[in-house]
Amino acid sequence: MTARPDAARPGAARSAAAPPGTPDPRRWWALGALVVCVLVLGFDLTILNVALPAMASQLGADTGEQQWIADSYIVVFAALLLPAGLLGDRFGRRRMLTAGLVVFLAGSVAGTFAGSPEQLVAARAGMGVGAALVMPLALSVLPSLFGDEERSKAVGAIAAGAAAGLPLGPLVGGWLLDHYWWGSVFLVNVPLAAFGILACLLLLPESRDPAAPAVGAVSTLLSAGGLGALVFGIIEGPGRGWTDPLVLLALSGSAAMLAGLVLHERRSERPLLDLGLLRRPAFLWNTLTTSLTTLVIAGLLFLLPQYLQAVLGYGAFDTGVRLMPMMGGLLVAARCAAPLVRRLGARTVVSAGLVVLAAAAFLGAATGPGDGYGWAALWLTVAGTGFGFAVVPAMDGALAALPADRSGTGSGLLQTLRQVGGAVGVALLGSLLAGAFTGRLDTSGLPGPAADAARESVVAAHLVATRLDAPGLAASADAAFVHGMSLALAVCGVAALVTAVFTALRLPGRRHRDA
Repeated sequence: MTARPDAARPGAARSAAAPPGTPDPRRWWALGALVVCVLVLGFDLTILNVALPAMASQLGADTGEQQWIADSYIVVFAALLLPAGLLGDRFGRRRMLTAGLVVFLAGSVAGTFAGSPEQLVAARAGMGVGAALVMPLALSVLPSLFGDEERSKAVGAIAAGAAAGLPLGPLVGGWLLDHYWWGSVFLVNVPLAAFGILACLLLLPESRDPAAPAVGAVSTLLSAGGLGALVFGIIEGPGRGWTDPLVLLALSGSAAMLAGLVLHERRSERPLLDLGLLRRPAFLWNTLTTSLTTLVIAGLLFLLPQYLQAVLGYGAFDTGVRLMPMMGGLLVAARCAAPLVRRLGARTVVSAGLVVLAAAAFLGAATGPGDGYGWAALWLTVAGTGFGFAVVPAMDGALAALPADRSGTGSGLLQTLRQVGGAVGVALLGSLLAGAFTGRLDTSGLPGPAADAARESVVAAHLVATRLDAPGLAASADAAFVHGMSLALAVCGVAALVTAVFTALRLPGRRHRDA
């Protein structure tokens, strides 16, 4: 097995112990460091959920400020993924990955000691800048470390690390809040980011594209503004309403900026938004499959914590523990995906994984108000297994289809579409859940203000029921939430099945690189 070509290009450093043309002996240690990096990014997407009430109380943050504390990270993260990939191609992927970890570490320190909501929003935005550099470049350095046969295992480890971080957020955050103050949810990032920086400097070979163009200011502003406005509009739509002026302004402004970006980039020889990559069938269909699969799994992870906490009554830490069956299924699938792809082909494995994911969603849609955790654990395990078999070969196939000199920009485009898919999944399923919950909740006999408060969410309904000593309202809230969750999971199942059909029809059957 030989190393990928980009590892041997000018500017790519190899281990002194490894003769040219042989795999770097440090590659598995380097992969472990990358997994730690993406794990931290994953749980930073969800760790704030359990710490936000304490932060809001101590910092005096109002509702709008709390939304910005939660959303600033993901908005900046998604907005900067495209230029981050090009920066890695131009200036060196190891160098920019290390820089991203430094920025992420600095943002974490600032968040730990923030004394106002504004400072915390700024710190979270800084962490988003760092995360935008780390995530695509963690993928784009893999071809310089691993050959075709090993790369799918490496991609599986990265995917498992990123996905495992999502349920670890409430788990780690709940434990820290039980023992320390709210700033500890940021402080925990510091030693992990420092470890990642050291590992990048010592273990990763440098790789770059000497012919990569400069990062244009106009392209960067249009891509960052367009993607940031799109994700912001999607996040705010369910809460504010899709006809809210701010949401409409964000979405229309996003459409205008992204259209301007496409027009501007069409005149560029090496564009920031390299839509030419989408003309490669393997990259196009693997990327779409990955994005739609992320949409489904993001919806599941949005619904499940609410169900476990509000309906089944578990705390934040216990909820994180009970999401682990999904991670178990994902880890098993990530380990088994590569040999199955070699034997059956990517199209068969990805399509089958999507069918399994759809089956898990339909099992979840059959949940009743009286069902306990055992049923949820069953379909969570099935969901993790299906997700692993679908997303790991699809991500590996997308990377394999990229030219070696465009792995940074291609990984940035892949991750951008994944993040947008996840945001769309949460927004649309959240809207569906909210509408079904409000329509089914029985608030008859309640005073007007209490009824309005109960309709806001299942958590609010339980608080009203406790305050008014109304067990009937609590039971109605549980039934209404489970009904809404079942509808949303049914939609997830249909989306996974539709994706499976398109994958079976269009995805290349055997792994190959496009010429």
